[in-house]
Amino acid sequence: MTARSPHQAQDWATMLPWRRSRLRRAGFDARLAAALAADLRYDLHAILDLTDHGCPPPLAARIVAPIDPPRP
Repeated sequence: MTARSPHQAQDWATMLPWRRSRLRRAGFDARLAAALAADLRYDLHAILDLTDHGCPPPLAARIVAPIDPPRP
């Protein structure tokens, strides 16, 4: 992960718990919600749209999973 400026770090400190809580409310278990929330390659809105239309959370995560591996 690349270094973040203090402003970016503050934004991330707010965004990470928000992403995790949205995923938990959508039915994701705690472990998967934490992993997805921390990985910005996942489009949160796309995942939530799928689950809103009845897609099971683990399948929604697989459908939206990034193709490229994470950058070092």
